[in-house]
Amino acid sequence: MSTEKKNQILDAASKSFSVFGYKATTMDQIAKIAGVAKGTIYTLFTNKEELFNEILTQLIDEMSIVARQSIKKDVSFFDNLHTVLYNMLDFRRSHELTIKLSFEIREMGTPAAKEAMKKMENVMQAFIKEQVELAVERGEIKPCDPEITAFVCLKLYVAFISDWEKRHKPLSNEEISKLFQLYLVEGLKK
Repeated sequence: MSTEKKNQILDAASKSFSVFGYKATTMDQIAKIAGVAKGTIYTLFTNKEELFNEILTQLIDEMSIVARQSIKKDVSFFDNLHTVLYNMLDFRRSHELTIKLSFEIREMGTPAAKEAMKKMENVMQAFIKEQVELAVERGEIKPCDPEITAFVCLKLYVAFISDWEKRHKPLSNEEISKLFQLYLVEGLKK
């Protein structure tokens, strides 16, 4: 089977998952959107889960590229961290599939949607951990547990850009940067 046909199926599946969510997407819908027979899909993917995981892997790869492109060599660790977190979470917040998955988690608690968002968060946390380790090696921040620090950075940032907005006026990028400075940078600064 051609790469073009596989990409056609993946595009159709991505559209279906983005519009209908994981739970409501069927192989029949994907076949119809792709303009192929359902059997054609099964020659490439065993089931809906395998197809979804392929799309999720592509999405995570795209987000990783966004993160890597956010790092600037002539910028401090903290400025890079702020930019990386903002760009990764903005990517997640603006991508149609992650929007639908978040909604599906809130409304139905779909396990596959929860697992997908958990995978994305794990990749984000691993990337931040890597940056923390580099910053410690370079002497930019004091020694700390990189995994815990990455977890705290991510959760604090999510709290500022998402959780806060549920009950208050949204914070500007500048306000988030100042709060990040106050609560995190001062504690890690050498």
